[in-house]
Amino acid sequence: MSTNPTGFITVPKGLAKVVVTDTELGDVRGDEGFFHYRQYSAVELAEKVGFEQAWHLLERGHLPDADELATFTAEIGRLRVLPAALADLLPAICATTTDSLQVLRTALSAWGGIAGLRPLYDCDEDEKLAAAMASVAITPTILAAAHRLHQGLEPIPADPSLGHAEDYLRMVTGRLPAAGDARAVEQYLVATMDHGFNASTFTARVIASTGADLAACLVGAIGSFSGPLHGGAPSRALEALDEIGTLDRADGWVRERIASGARIMGFGHAVYRTRDPRSEMLKTVARGWDDPLVDLAVGVEDAIEQALADLKPGRELHANVEFYAGVVMKLAGLDPSMFTPTFCVARVVGWTANVLEQSRDPKIIRPAARYVGPPPPQPVPTGTRTPLPA
Repeated sequence: MSTNPTGFITVPKGLAKVVVTDTELGDVRGDEGFFHYRQYSAVELAEKVGFEQAWHLLERGHLPDADELATFTAEIGRLRVLPAALADLLPAICATTTDSLQVLRTALSAWGGIAGLRPLYDCDEDEKLAAAMASVAITPTILAAAHRLHQGLEPIPADPSLGHAEDYLRMVTGRLPAAGDARAVEQYLVATMDHGFNASTFTARVIASTGADLAACLVGAIGSFSGPLHGGAPSRALEALDEIGTLDRADGWVRERIASGARIMGFGHAVYRTRDPRSEMLKTVARGWDDPLVDLAVGVEDAIEQALADLKPGRELHANVEFYAGVVMKLAGLDPSMFTPTFCVARVVGWTANVLEQSRDPKIIRPAARYVGPPPPQPVPTGTRTPLPA
């Protein structure tokens, strides 16, 4: 990072390692392979608490006691039911695209109008919290409904009596999930609801810094999240396992990919320089199933890491969260088309928590860019001028 005579600061591309604000929500320590939500290890939370408790922690600042949890869970269940006006719009939205994230993006924008969301700049804390809670609650219902409509099936209404992860699986698959499947998905959701200043979170905070309404912040975040270099990787990592097929093909497959310069989805991370703690946790979750896919994934992970160590010595490239996320979600009964949307069900908690935090800072996020084009001012060619009226 350097300062030029104009006072502007030149930073690394991608803002790597640039601190842009203070946060109380959590941190990712890439060199240690550790990340946390507030003062608690995120992996330990995923192992020990439910989705609602972790959500309460990020949004309200503390883990709930029994009474707070009961109240919070009941409110979530009520808010998970779609407003009638939004439910009526979904078939028309789904008719325009088969991408569930695109449906969510459009639906949340419409919901902002239906709910009468005001600019964050004009809202008090209670109004902001209510909007954040409602948006997180309806996200899985929208995504599940979109999935079923795309299959030519009727959406399944939310059941306020069920837990968030359990009801999401039920609304997607059409059946009440086994307790183990629901808990596996819940652990995945807790482990992925926030992760530092990733691209989509930063996008949400930039929009929040303008004082825009909460739906606008989420629509922007989803647009960023939909890219294959961000939220779109879990299904691609599972596709790699399908392509490899059997363990004896793994070494040749990865060496061919590296030789061609192709990216290996599910490996490497922009922050971690050691093992991704989310991947290690999800590997343990995956081993809860006695299924050949788990054995293949574990074996392929070892084979890919060995090949990468041989071909790229000195570089730390390990499985990231997407590698085992696809395995867990598939074994829990989710279609690959719902892997990234399910990731979004989790990450919307982090987005809203970050939006709420950013909305308390009156300073707009407004960086600068260095111009590198032809030196101005150049004369405008006369042949391009619009004739003046007589």
